[in-house]
Order: sequence, then C-alpha cells, then structure tokens
Amino acid sequence: MPNYNKVMLMGNLTRDIELKYTAGNTAVANLGLAVNRRYRVNEESREETTFVDCEAWGRTAENINKFFSKGRPIFVEGRLKLDEWQDRDGNKRSKLKVVVENFEFIDSGKRNSGSDQQAESRSPVPADDIPF
Repeated sequence: MPNYNKVMLMGNLTRDIELKYTAGNTAVANLGLAVNRRYRVNEESREETTFVDCEAWGRTAENINKFFSKGRPIFVEGRLKLDEWQDRDGNKRSKLKVVVENFEFIDSGKRNSGSDQQAESRSPVPADDIPF
C-alpha cells in the first residue's frame, strides 16, 4: 500500500526563528506556528489555536530566518516527523513536528516597503490558489 505524508499549514509565527548550523555547516531553523480555527456552536463564535513546532533545513532555513520574525503570517508545506528521545529521568518521550519543504509569503495586510514584500515565493502553490 502506498504512503503519503504531506502537511500544509497557514498561521502566525509564535517566536523569532532559531537558526543554528550543524557540524557540517548545514542551516537548521526551528520555528513555532500558531494555527487558528474559527467555528460556530449554535450562534456563538468560537476559536481554537493549535501550536505546531516546525523545522527547516538548508537554504529554506536561511530564507525563512531572513524574511520572517515573530507574529508574521506564513504558509508552510512539508511532512510530519516523529522525534523520539529519553529525558533526564530515562523516560521515553516523543513529539510530532513539521519538516518544512516549501513556504509562501502571506500578505499580513501591512504595507511595508522592503525586499521581503517583493520576495519571490519558494512554494509551487501560488497564494491565489490556496483553497482557504
């Protein structure tokens, strides 16, 4: 049976990007994403927020670090990855995260002058074609 692992999320960054380099000089960016879901129960509007940890590698990591900061909206496309480790007490721990393969700039409604507004998208999906 074939397998498929694809995630697409649009939300706001919860913190500034943490950019580090491996011993082999490969960039790794860690970012937090808040994704809101608005819905109605009877006539009452409600909202829930899901917080998602993401990581990007190489040039993608460097570009995200260059153009994004806390609070900025972003569209990411990637895959789920399960990290497993042992904590200090020897307990097994695990956590799902998204490995970012592509990203897209999202217009936040603010009109800033600067190169980040003109930067070309790395995602194969144009912003106008996003189904939500």
